[in-house]
This record gives sequence, structure tokens and C-alpha cells, in this order.
Amino acid sequence: MPLEELTGILLVGGASTRFGSPKALARIDGETLAERAWRTLGEVCQHRLAVGKAADALELPFSVLDDGTDERAAILGLTAGLRAAPTDLCVVLPVDCPAMTAQAIRELADTCRDRDAAVPQTGPLPGVYRKRTLATLESGERGIRRLLRQLNVAVVDLDLALLTNVNTPADLQRLELRPGVPTADPAVVPSA
Repeated sequence: MPLEELTGILLVGGASTRFGSPKALARIDGETLAERAWRTLGEVCQHRLAVGKAADALELPFSVLDDGTDERAAILGLTAGLRAAPTDLCVVLPVDCPAMTAQAIRELADTCRDRDAAVPQTGPLPGVYRKRTLATLESGERGIRRLLRQLNVAVVDLDLALLTNVNTPADLQRLELRPGVPTADPAVVPSA
């Protein structure tokens, strides 16, 4: 059941240089990575926003909020999503984390409680952030990991398989070879 106080922010605007085409449109188990992440966020969040570049003109079944910049950096999508979110607490999920589950998102959100953010042991994304982090995140620094040092952050130990990050077509193919939820593969690097 979706949590009323939670907004899901899907980041779809990466450069996809190693992938060779927009990751959001890559398919796994019969759906695009964007559709899969959108569905997962919908299992937990009453509100959802997709953030990216309007200029990319991605053909998605939901609208994409333009992050308002020409630069490509996850922090720009994160901050644009936080600014637009109707709730204080927001889940931020990159489109290239197809193994992330609603249960893991709930665990991050539950752990955030009175903290500024909750992130897995591998780094800042996916993560749960409060709107009050905007002042820190909009400081001009592009490294989310460095900015987290200035915030009150909970670190949640999640199954590394859930944090599998798709950077290349080969990464996606390894995930497609497994039935059900993808499992950890030492050759696939967790999201940073």
C-alpha cells in the first residue's frame, strides 16, 4: 500500500554514454527500465515524479519534469525532484537500478525517521531525502556523496543484489538471464 507522506522521484536523465542509448528505454522482463522503476515506486509512494531532460523527448507512459539545466548530473535531478515534490519525504530512484524493490524502499523510508536522509551502504542513490536537505544539495557541489557528510544520514544495509546498477548492455543481459528479481553479479557494479 502506498505511503501518503512519500513521493517517489525517478531519475531518467542520465547521459547513458556507456550504455549507448537511453537506459530508461532499455527493456527487461517485458518492460522498460523506466516502467519497471515507476511501477516499483507506485507500490510505495502515493506521489511520483520522473525527472530528466525534456530535450531527450523520451517516449514514456508518464510525463518527465525537466530539471532545468543543460548539465547531466544526478544531483540536478535529485534537487529538481525535491523542489517539485508535494511531500517532505522523497524516495530517489535512478532508472538504472532495476532490482530495487518496494520492500527495500520502505526500509529506507522507515529508517529515515527524523534524519535528513537514508541511503544504502553503497552510496547516495537510491535513497530517501527530506526537502530540508535542499539548501545543502543546492550548494553548487556536484558530488552527492560529499554533501551527505554535511547531513544527518542513516545508512541501511540492503542486499547488494537490490543495488545492482545497469551501466552497459552486458549488465542488462546478465540480469535478463536470471528469472525473477535479479541477483548479485560480481561483474555488475552497485550504484554509487
